[in-house]
Amino acid sequence: MEVSARKPGPDVVRALAMLGVLMMNYHGYLIIRGAQRNGGALYDFFDPWTGPLSTRFAATFVLTAGVGVTLMTNSSIGDPERTLEMRWRLVRRGLLLYGIGLLFDFVWAGTILPFYGAMFVLAAALFTLRSRWVVLIGVAAAVAGWGLHWWVYERALDGHDTAWLTNPGGRSPRGLLFDVFVNGTHPLLPWLAFFCAGIVLGRLLDTDWWRPAAAGLGFVLYAGSLLADSAADTDRLLVLLSDDPFQRGLVYTASALGTALLAFTAISWVADRYSNTWVVDALQRAGQMSLTIYLAHALAFNLVVDTLDIVQPRGIGTAMACTLVFWLLATSAAVAYQRRHGRGPAEHLYRLLSS
Repeated sequence: MEVSARKPGPDVVRALAMLGVLMMNYHGYLIIRGAQRNGGALYDFFDPWTGPLSTRFAATFVLTAGVGVTLMTNSSIGDPERTLEMRWRLVRRGLLLYGIGLLFDFVWAGTILPFYGAMFVLAAALFTLRSRWVVLIGVAAAVAGWGLHWWVYERALDGHDTAWLTNPGGRSPRGLLFDVFVNGTHPLLPWLAFFCAGIVLGRLLDTDWWRPAAAGLGFVLYAGSLLADSAADTDRLLVLLSDDPFQRGLVYTASALGTALLAFTAISWVADRYSNTWVVDALQRAGQMSLTIYLAHALAFNLVVDTLDIVQPRGIGTAMACTLVFWLLATSAAVAYQRRHGRGPAEHLYRLLSS
């Protein structure tokens, strides 16, 4: 089956970002099971919690998801009936993905799927807004995430308990709500900022100037975040200007968005320039099956590490080997499957259930 005529860039970005996601996930989960975490510059660089690559592949994935929403909904703009149908489609897909994510969390704790689902639900309202309002919502999400963390820090200094917000308990309604927006692994405050940036970026892909603009903005955000982080010289500023992804600060959000924009710009340029090559064709096909590959990577890890005890939790080399072997096998299988059947099995089931 021929690959679709849609732009290769977003799919190729998705396929390569998946490689990084796999590396971070496998390394992190092996550490949780007792693998070596410290051991030099390579370990520090790939540390899934404090390293410079921490969460950046996932942020690029979320940015690309926003681009995908724009490309999917473009044809409905201006047609009230199609716009309404598209809103409900996004809501159905979002709620289904959120539910799947809650179940999958028992298999792969900390999965990004529930947060993706919540973003798609919000996309039902976002995709018809003017770009300036989408940008404003993204900025508000980033500021709110940073402001909440600052508030919790100040309350703790004053001796006040904020557990009602930061640790509301399990899967209670309040716990689930706060997990999506505040406490989870990829909370909407501030991760919605990456999604909103992707929605706006998707609207610019047909212009001649989007690449220099996106690359310039990405560089400014990343460089500015480095300067801001270096200015932190007190305990309070170390919190307010932190680039730690789990402190949800503005510096982190700007830095991650900057690298995501740079990565999307560079990879999509290469994909467009060499769109007729077999490498780009293969990555585009694999990118269209990212949900299947994501689900499979967790199941494969649990099988070879936890069930069959084939892989032992050791150092960074083990994580890299597992990542490379799985990614090559999964990508090859995805290409063969996509050529024969088109849509991946998880993607097909997902669309069928949300139709």
